[in-house]
Amino acid sequence: MTGTIESAAVPVRMPRATRMLLVVVLTVQFTVALDMSVVNVALPDIRDDLGFGADGLPWVVNAYALSFGGLLMLGGRIGDLVGRRRTLLAGLAVFGLAGLGGGLATTPGALIAARAVQGIGAAALAPVAFALITVTFPAGPARSRALGLWGATAAAGGAFGVLIGGLLTESVGWQAVMFINVPIVAFAMFAARGLPADRPVPGATPRLDPVGALLVTAGATTLVLGVVRAERQGWGSAVTIGTLAAAAVLLAAFVLVELRVTEPLLRMGLLIHRPVLGANLFMMLLFSGQFAAFYFTSLYLQQVLDYGPAAAGAAFVPFSGGIVIGSVLATRTMARIGPGRLLALGAVLAAVGFGWFGLAFDVDGTFLRSILGPSLVASIGAGLCFVPLGTAATAGVAAHEAGMAGGLINSSRQIGGSIGLAGLVTLAASVIGPDGGGSERELAHGYAVALETAGGLLVLAAVVALVLVPAKLGGAPAGERG
Repeated sequence: MTGTIESAAVPVRMPRATRMLLVVVLTVQFTVALDMSVVNVALPDIRDDLGFGADGLPWVVNAYALSFGGLLMLGGRIGDLVGRRRTLLAGLAVFGLAGLGGGLATTPGALIAARAVQGIGAAALAPVAFALITVTFPAGPARSRALGLWGATAAAGGAFGVLIGGLLTESVGWQAVMFINVPIVAFAMFAARGLPADRPVPGATPRLDPVGALLVTAGATTLVLGVVRAERQGWGSAVTIGTLAAAAVLLAAFVLVELRVTEPLLRMGLLIHRPVLGANLFMMLLFSGQFAAFYFTSLYLQQVLDYGPAAAGAAFVPFSGGIVIGSVLATRTMARIGPGRLLALGAVLAAVGFGWFGLAFDVDGTFLRSILGPSLVASIGAGLCFVPLGTAATAGVAAHEAGMAGGLINSSRQIGGSIGLAGLVTLAASVIGPDGGGSERELAHGYAVALETAGGLLVLAAVVALVLVPAKLGGAPAGERG
């Protein structure tokens, strides 16, 4: 599949070193996205084999989400300061070893620890991969094509994670969904040997801003923790409110520190730049809907239509195809349409797809009527967004701050997705009822309401794009603005 995309979207005369860098970046992006979803369908088998309790099982997913979401800003900045090739190789090693450890785990605690360590590796990989694209490919068609591949690969990794997870769990066992990372990481590390050596950051020796790193890591981790626990504790519980309040205090302290230090982890001037601010707000809203679409569609297929894990995974393949179609269309049209209008168009299409899901989810649904059509419309819309998102998120950003911008946009993706999913899960539960629903009809109705609300979030994202992201991007580099 990746080869097909490359032949369609990447110039054949691209220098060999650049092609190799793109292969490494896309492999990294696919692997990180794959691991976000590959474990989900294996959770029942993991529970039965390792003896997880009802409260412990969600932490197989949450441990990864916490460390990944909490450390993204730090991972991106480390790449800027100590070298992106070094950071990439170190992140790959941590990610692969943690996958091996997870597959060998024999207790719940060991598996949860392995997943947390895997999230640390992913937090180094995701922003550095994004930064390598923005500093390697010049603004224009070449960068648009690379960003289109980046977005398509991320979406394909998430969708194929569900498929691969189901197939491996049914045919080999849940351990295989952890071991699958090892050969992919080995290939990426072998290919990364050909990447250019890291160059020192020009000027004085840079510092990491340890206070800022501690505050943003603690604040982002606490925020994700509060969100992922809200599903069970309730949004109005003292635990949830206290956790979210602590996150707000930590993040406010981070902002104050960053405004005062000379070498910040996140220079606040980036967010004054309207396209960068718009891209990050849009990313939060987009993935609030996309995370929800994956989650509720998977539940609908298995709990209402009675699909098995492998069949449910296969049902997501059209979503990956639609992302690829949308990304290719975006690379060919962004110069004419402009990033702001293209983002708005993609968001409206995705909103229509999510609304269609809501209308089509019922107990008599079929794949052709309830899944295929809305999957294609929503995914083509989402695919249209990745190229202009990457362009806007780095508009005017200096090369030495590319990792900072990469950490920021990836943090927006992860935190927005986590918050949106937790909120929509709570909404669905309120519709279904406190006992989890007594019938398939109630389940289908709850999932439908959640996805219709997700469509509303995408309409809001379209407004954000039109207001904050201009038709043409230009101006002084964000790295030079106050």
